[in-house]
Amino acid sequence: MVALPVAKASNAKLASTLPQEMVAVFVGATSGIGEFALKTFAQHAKKPRIYFVGRSQEEANRIISECRNLNSNGQYTFIQADVSLLNKVDEVCEQILSKETYINLLFQTQGSIRNDKTSEGLPISYVLPVTSRILFALNLLPAIQKATSLKRVVSVFAAGFEGPFSENEWTEYALNHNLMKARGHCSSMITMANNAMARQAPDVSFVHNFPGSVKTKFGRDATGVLGGVLKVVNVLFHVVPDRLFFQAPADCGEHQLYLATSARFPPAKGDAIGVALSDGVSVARGSDGLSGSGSYNINYDGENVSADVDAHLAKAKADGAEDRLWTHILGEIKRVTGKARD
Repeated sequence: MVALPVAKASNAKLASTLPQEMVAVFVGATSGIGEFALKTFAQHAKKPRIYFVGRSQEEANRIISECRNLNSNGQYTFIQADVSLLNKVDEVCEQILSKETYINLLFQTQGSIRNDKTSEGLPISYVLPVTSRILFALNLLPAIQKATSLKRVVSVFAAGFEGPFSENEWTEYALNHNLMKARGHCSSMITMANNAMARQAPDVSFVHNFPGSVKTKFGRDATGVLGGVLKVVNVLFHVVPDRLFFQAPADCGEHQLYLATSARFPPAKGDAIGVALSDGVSVARGSDGLSGSGSYNINYDGENVSADVDAHLAKAKADGAEDRLWTHILGEIKRVTGKARD
């Protein structure tokens, strides 16, 4: 287990070991894990330029004020957008790329358990953790490859919970199955897509992680029976101390910043590895089972997920499912946006 003091010690070296004016993009960051990670990055980075994307201008104003208190030398830019719409994702990326030539970090947490469809015809519970995130990464990848010292894409979802997936229901699976099965399906898609992107851009590292128990607003937009159940659970959690169930927000932020910046998760090629490793800490195993291979599947404790998950993903690659998924994703993006991606 990567202990919290190890993560904090690594993060404390960020300003002195990585260059000033690093550029980071946080998507889904007006609350919860994205917010915690954003503020921790703002606290530790030297003169950072941070873009964050979400729906609430009110929450964004609060976060900008708090970030300025943490680091008055940073630049904090909020972009209000519904990123369940792929055409909006394109617009947001164009806006960022019009201002920046390089990006060091793309950190994504957008998600929902709503199963209604967007105006583009994609289930919200599917498009936010999967295609929306992949499209952000594809659009911003050329700028990420131009960065120095750190080139990383982090996706916070459910690493380690990769499960059976249906190639006949890549998009519709969440509509046709229960929440837990849908989690395994989408988790497999995220990690396989990261593997595909890591092969395309071996100088960039990709991290899919499971954050553990963190108290956030996730799921509060649910409706129907599930929405009612979640409201009851939320009430029950409020009658006992948070520390019995959840990581503290500050601790969560430190863990996530470590995943986003430590040389424990380097790209397969190049020297943009992040903050150098502390004594006794080794490079993590990639999702292909090889050390330092560029695409990582990491648990709440900063360690690799089980070997059984690696075996599940290896079988998917050997069977060609990973390639077929990538073809599906690119086709879906082209159908919705009208633009082909490589």
